[in-house]
Amino acid sequence: MITVVIASRLCDDRLDYLAAMHASLARQSVPWEAVIALDGASPDRLPASLAQDPRVRTLALPRPVGAACARNLALAHVRTPYTNWADDDDEFTDDAMSVRLHTLESTGVGWCAGWSEDQHPDGSTTLWRCPTPPGRHEAGDVWTYWKSPADTIPIGPTTILARTDLVRAAPMGGLVQGEDYCAALGATALAPGILLPVPVYRYRKWNGQMTAQAGYDQLEAGAREHAWQYGRSLRAVLRRSKDVGSAVSPALPRDHEQDRAFPRDHGKR
Repeated sequence: MITVVIASRLCDDRLDYLAAMHASLARQSVPWEAVIALDGASPDRLPASLAQDPRVRTLALPRPVGAACARNLALAHVRTPYTNWADDDDEFTDDAMSVRLHTLESTGVGWCAGWSEDQHPDGSTTLWRCPTPPGRHEAGDVWTYWKSPADTIPIGPTTILARTDLVRAAPMGGLVQGEDYCAALGATALAPGILLPVPVYRYRKWNGQMTAQAGYDQLEAGAREHAWQYGRSLRAVLRRSKDVGSAVSPALPRDHEQDRAFPRDHGKR
């Protein structure tokens, strides 16, 4: 029913974490597959637990292309009704797939998401509640909870389980970082969905995570600005398309013209 798409360069310091991600998938109670886009890495470096699991398939790319491109190329190999993005150093909670799949199947919405937990080096976790409130959200409304590009993003991209056709219609953006912001805004703009008030993903906090790398902050503001504008414009265009034949103002409603002078959120979400 579900394919988890992961991009990885199989770096030495991430192999144990990738094995932990796989172990978290093995604890799920609903059928799943995983497609791992090897971003210029050799399949020979794949941890044994994954290499021996028939539910895990690999896409070996001949050279490094970056996470966004690797993930998008892996989408062509998805053969299940639903897709979930994931990082190679994180984990899913034990009921992450079942609780969201049940919601999708019983309601017919396009996506279902949840909260996430920050997982610290000592094994403890801290719950992160995204700005989008729990409940049903109509297409495009998730963006309205991202008040400015510098604010916390409105929803956790890797907490979203969505119809595969929806994910393909809203793939990773063409960025070297923050590409998942665009994917999350695209999917939630194209279809209604439901946010559950339960954690479904564990975001590992460690020195090797991408957001901790040297130079990350140099492009973060630009990536956020691009994603914010993308979500704003996509919402506006789709809403106007529903009013064909009627006079529609080219400007967004006044309550969505946000004051951009918000304090910067120094958490990397």
